[in-house]
Amino acid sequence: MRRLALPAAAMLLTGCATPGAGPSPDGPASAGVGDDCAVIAAVAREHYRFNATDNLPPPLWLDDEGSGWAPQCDWSRHGLSFPAVHDPDRPHRPGDRVQWVSFKQPRYDGRGAVVETGILHGPLAGMGYECRVHSGFAGWTVGECRNTWIS
Repeated sequence: MRRLALPAAAMLLTGCATPGAGPSPDGPASAGVGDDCAVIAAVAREHYRFNATDNLPPPLWLDDEGSGWAPQCDWSRHGLSFPAVHDPDRPHRPGDRVQWVSFKQPRYDGRGAVVETGILHGPLAGMGYECRVHSGFAGWTVGECRNTWIS
């Protein structure tokens, strides 16, 4: 009976690995850890309350700040739908709606991840946040978001 205790304990410990440790099938990992798509999805669902049916988000802007970061996310896997994409380099034309929700690349640390995000509802009507996201058995969850800018 003792001989079975060690393999069973090892199997239990492997179940304690946090989700997001290593590359993800729906996006590249940052610095070898994390899951950018799942972190962004947690903020979109829990902070903004977006979903794929009755609270669709404005156009999505994955702000790479010139770094080339461009995760390829399967949003439906996370219960979301982003029907439009915001192109910050496209010239604004009269009559265009000025709306977007932006996410920068998450930064990972020993406590989870931090992601900068913002939402613009219209000209001079938006807010920015920095959200702390935690990894656990239920996946990524938003701990808190603090306001960083208001227009």
